[in-house]
Amino acid sequence: MKLRKSATAVAAVAVLALTATACGGDSGTAGDKPKGGAGGKDQPKLPTYSVAKDVKSDSPTLKAATKAGKIAIGVKNDQPYLGFQDTDNKRSGFDVEIAKMVAASLGFSPSQITFKTIDSGVRETTISKGDVDLYVGTYTINPERKKQVGFAGPYFMAGADLLVRKDDKAITGPDSLKGKKVCSIVGSTPLQEIKKPKYGAKTVELSKYSECVQQLLNNEVDAVTTDDAILKGYAAQRPTKLKVVGKPFTKEPYGIGMKKDDKALQEAVSDAVEEHEKNGDYKKAYDATLGLSGSGYSAPPALERD
Repeated sequence: MKLRKSATAVAAVAVLALTATACGGDSGTAGDKPKGGAGGKDQPKLPTYSVAKDVKSDSPTLKAATKAGKIAIGVKNDQPYLGFQDTDNKRSGFDVEIAKMVAASLGFSPSQITFKTIDSGVRETTISKGDVDLYVGTYTINPERKKQVGFAGPYFMAGADLLVRKDDKAITGPDSLKGKKVCSIVGSTPLQEIKKPKYGAKTVELSKYSECVQQLLNNEVDAVTTDDAILKGYAAQRPTKLKVVGKPFTKEPYGIGMKKDDKALQEAVSDAVEEHEKNGDYKKAYDATLGLSGSGYSAPPALERD
């Protein structure tokens, strides 16, 4: 599918705020009060995105959205520096920026995006019913999900990692967890992994990641585990107290979800991700969101094109 476009600049503004839930397991709810965020004069600034004009597409979804003048995008609302909605209903985070840059390439300005908070357990149903046109929210591409929905991406390679106290020198990766207390939420994929006898960890299971982080700060547990992207948000929230170890022990390729058979939309979204990676928008968005955790930037993985 080919996109024909010319561009005009539109600013994408985000106020970063915090609290988290899990990818691949039962969701927690927001539990921490925002503590700081981007926007300081020494912090990286979010990019602006050029909005394409006269986009032509064979995608039924995109045709309908273009006719309506609005595109509906599902996101999370309680993940720090990924997908968050503050008390003024402002959305912010890396996934929100990915949604904005893709929407811009499809011809939609930020004011033409209708963001919808979608819980993990109903993502496939929501996409299949057409309640959202796209879904961007720590959504791992896997064979089971591909039976139900289509994906563009991956746009980010996450992996289960460990959040520890900033001064912790003993925990250097999953192989150094013998006898250590590791917290995660009930039912999460990283929790099931870290329970394996080879790690020798003592696990603590709570209902919310905010509770795990509080126990880490209180020295009640030694580490918290979930997707590194989510952990980076907590590290960005408290960069003087927490850090991500940076030794992922699973692979979680994040994709952008859409209706299963809309191949034209898959191509258009993949083209958009590639465009913004090449022009530097992607790195700028990362640096101003997840990059505030102190974790260095790495280029996105190669796109999978069916």
